[in-house]
Amino acid sequence: MEDLLKFATDQLVATKELPEFIAGDTITVHYKIKEGNKERTQQYQGVVIQRKGTGVTETFTVRKISNGVGVERIFPTLSPAIEKVAVDKKGKVRRARIYYIRKRSGKSARIKERVI
Repeated sequence: MEDLLKFATDQLVATKELPEFIAGDTITVHYKIKEGNKERTQQYQGVVIQRKGTGVTETFTVRKISNGVGVERIFPTLSPAIEKVAVDKKGKVRRARIYYIRKRSGKSARIKERVI
């Protein structure tokens, strides 16, 4: 039964090539927004807080500070609204989910850059 479900999702869902990124990386997500009958692309730049799930249900959460207020957005990895994802900086963190960044502000909220 599980193999049949995996086969069906692989056939029906189009795969999307996204760059490798993990929690702590700063990324820019380009996604489509429909307003009435118009469609435009908007960018959302922030730090990846977590990646969650596998396959069709995989999501990632991006956090940014907008006008002094922390804003988080959850993106499904296979969403047709996502045009592309660009990795701006690689972050050096020691956790898979960096929720502790929510409580910090200013210099303590900065993430060190990973040297590749």
